[in-house]
Amino acid sequence: MKVSMVRVLCGCVAMLLPMGVAADEQAEKILSTTRYAATLQTQQDLHGNMSKNGKRTPVSLFLRNEDIQFLYRTKGGDNRFHMRLKDDHFKLFEINGGKTRAFSDAKLSENINGTDISYEDLSMRFLYWKDATVVGEEKVNGQLCHKLRLINPSKTSGKYRIVYVWVHKKYGAMMKLVGYNAAGKPLKQFQVTDLMRIGKEYTLRKMRVDTIDAKTNKAVGITYLEFDKAKKAKPAKTR
Repeated sequence: MKVSMVRVLCGCVAMLLPMGVAADEQAEKILSTTRYAATLQTQQDLHGNMSKNGKRTPVSLFLRNEDIQFLYRTKGGDNRFHMRLKDDHFKLFEINGGKTRAFSDAKLSENINGTDISYEDLSMRFLYWKDATVVGEEKVNGQLCHKLRLINPSKTSGKYRIVYVWVHKKYGAMMKLVGYNAAGKPLKQFQVTDLMRIGKEYTLRKMRVDTIDAKTNKAVGITYLEFDKAKKAKPAKTR
């Protein structure tokens, strides 16, 4: 009887392991279409604004070789940072005075220029986390989406421990994302309200970002991120 049970359990494990691997591979394939790199791969720059309470902060994105560069403008001038994609690295680096410095863990979660969008949010670095699993399908605004669970590989880097993301099944674009803390409480919700097509890929054109009070589960801040097609800007040079 014990031998039979062992055989049954071994058989179940043998069946489950390939499915787990396949799910991870499927998640990675889905995520690859939602990342900025997919949209910007044809050297198409994105320009737009972050808006909160009538205050607008211009923002631009550039793909240059193995870096995605970000620029936002304030009264003090241009502020630049970038994310390196080489060898599965997705760390953020500041560009200051022509020099490159790695972001501290604390700065990742800082909101940019009074908005509800942090450096981590704008770069969407969580879409590069390797611990990703497809957990099902759900509709967002009537659109059928893959639902994925992403787990932060670090216990100290960034604000989110777990992120759920909904990806449009037909267009491969992110439609919704919710980031949770270690206690399982929601901290931010990203809701895409409009998509646009660039080349063969689809990406967000307009997105609403809500900061959520973990205690009350209510939105306490709202920022809109909106992109349009614009002329290419000159990216920062790194050393």
